[in-house]
Amino acid sequence: MTGEPLQPIPTYERIYEVVRLIPPGRVATYGQVASIVGNCTARMVGYAMAALPPGSDVPWQRVINAQGKISLRADSAGNARQRQLLEEEGISFDAQGRVNLRQVRWRGPQLDWLLEQGYDPAPSWREE
Repeated sequence: MTGEPLQPIPTYERIYEVVRLIPPGRVATYGQVASIVGNCTARMVGYAMAALPPGSDVPWQRVINAQGKISLRADSAGNARQRQLLEEEGISFDAQGRVNLRQVRWRGPQLDWLLEQGYDPAPSWREE
């Protein structure tokens, strides 16, 4: 560490950095990612996922809605692709198209790591 202040990182890049931490076989909700990133909303996380270019290394499929479902998109093929990718990681869906968040929700990174990286998580980020 050089003692120089951390340079601000654009919100989308922070979102992508957090999503890259979600391991295979786990999911996070849009709101959960927003709380971890701090000063961010679930909608912003959704916009960031939609803005990813094809072939991105960000595992976008691991971000779902708070109901444990894949969020509907204008492109229904994207919904099927997301489900396929999650199933390939061992995540199962019930008859209503939900995952069991109690079983597969990612707990998130360690608070120390977040603070070292300059994140300002919302106070409730572990409860999201």
